[in-house]
Amino acid sequence: MPENASSHSRPKRYPPELKERAVRMVFERIEQSGERTGAVSRVADQLGIGVESLRQWFHQAEIDKGNRAGLTTEERRRIVELERENRELRRANEILKSAAAFFARELDPRSPR
Repeated sequence: MPENASSHSRPKRYPPELKERAVRMVFERIEQSGERTGAVSRVADQLGIGVESLRQWFHQAEIDKGNRAGLTTEERRRIVELERENRELRRANEILKSAAAFFARELDPRSPR
């Protein structure tokens, strides 16, 4: 299974290359015109992709570049990874607690068998 895919995720609607190109085009349009207003919607229309999808990608790219406050893509990935690890450790801990209680009952000389 690919690194960024999971059994619960839906198929990616847009390939990563298109996302990168679209975001790059928005940055270029802003640089050329000097104006941010409408840049995302114009590029989205030009490429035939959802405006809100492109707006989110663009905002995330700005965060990743340090131009906007928020969690970077790498930080988000790390948080997801840590949450998954935390769930696994909690589950393992519960199993160990149950096993310890079971064996404590089995070894208790006072309990009838």
